[in-house]
This record gives sequence, structure tokens and C-alpha cells, in this order.
Amino acid sequence: MQKQKEVIKISNISKEYQMGDEIVYALRNVSLSIHQNEYVAIMGPSGSGKSTMMNILGCLDTPTSGTYVLAGEDVSQLEDNELAEIRNKKIGFIFQSFNLLPRATIVKNVELPLIYSGISGSQRNKIATEVLESVKLGDRLTHKPNELSGGQRQRVAIARALVTNPAIILADEPTGNLDSKTGVEIMQLFSELWKKNNTIILVTHSEELALYAHRIVKIKDGLIESDNINPNPIFS
Repeated sequence: MQKQKEVIKISNISKEYQMGDEIVYALRNVSLSIHQNEYVAIMGPSGSGKSTMMNILGCLDTPTSGTYVLAGEDVSQLEDNELAEIRNKKIGFIFQSFNLLPRATIVKNVELPLIYSGISGSQRNKIATEVLESVKLGDRLTHKPNELSGGQRQRVAIARALVTNPAIILADEPTGNLDSKTGVEIMQLFSELWKKNNTIILVTHSEELALYAHRIVKIKDGLIESDNINPNPIFS
């Protein structure tokens, strides 16, 4: 089977931080490619460089050296405002803590990324409603986050990530605040999203969660320790 186009290519990426007199090497000359419609887990313990990798892949930070090409565009050394524009257009974020606006309805929460795209109010509402219906929340549009369960709130966060039709979906410990049953339901939804041709990057410290992905990249001490295909992903 022919591979789909490359959506991520990082080459010889390093990230250094100055901590007092000491230089901390969070990533050391790392290279990685991810193609469209791959489902990849980036896994590692605390302090492994996993969060730094996520911040660079998500255009929340820039590398000290090396190049990062996202959906055909070199984003390695862009300014903050340029990175913000790339994030809004090309990356859908899903966080452990949901990051929803508590006083806004869920449809308004999902509309938020579209505001920055200059889309009209009525069109925003239509798109957000359709995406919420796709994650089975069409009957909750006027509810506020505190009127929903944890699993429903994470579905809102997933809908918000999908609303701009991004090149990649970046999920950071997406089941961390959920009970195990609800966590499985959310991971099943990720599998359904992958089947619709989405590219998913799951960042986690959990071996169990990584087993839902089709490829598992393990990071240790700022280096890629292993990069393997998962032959039996859960919900494949």
C-alpha cells in the first residue's frame, strides 16, 4: 500500500534550556516523519523530552536547532504570531484538562477557533453544530461545560479540535481526568476519527494508552529510543 503524503518531518531537532549556569538538553538531534492518516503514540516518562517534543510539534515552541516542516511549510523559526496562525489552521489540540470556557455554551466553545479564521457567525454556528453532532452531542448544544459529564466535556474538546479540519490532531493525555470506562469510550472515538482519514498524535506516559495507536515512538533522555509499528492496536 502506498504511503500517504508526509504531514510532519522533523530533522535533527534539538532543544536546549538555560537553567542558571547549567544547559539542559531536552531533545538531542531527533528526526521523525509522520504521514497523513497515521495514528502515532509518542510515549515516555516524565523528563524524557516528550512534552518538549509535543510543544515543538504543536508549534507552541521552536527548536534550538534543526528543521520542522508541517504540511509542506517550514515552521522551525517562525515568530510567535506566525506560529499562532499555523496552530489555528493546521493543528487541533486536545488536552487532559479540557480547557473549555465555563460560561459559554458548548457550541460557542467549539466555534472559538473559527472566530480567528474570519468565518461569519451563522456559518460558525452551522459548522460547530455539525461537528458536535458527529461526536454525539447534538442534543447538548446549549449546555455549558459544568452541565456535562467528564466524557462529554472531552467530546466537546475533541469537536473544538476538529472544527478547523486541521492537518493533525494532537492529544495530550486525553483520558487523564476520566474514569476507565469513559476513557475507553474516548479512545474508541479517536479510532473512529482515524478511520475518517485524520492524522492523530497521542502524547502519553501510559503504555496502556499507547496500545491504541498503530505506531509507538518511545522517547528517553531526549532521544528516540524506539519507533515501532503496533501489530495489534486496540480498536484497529
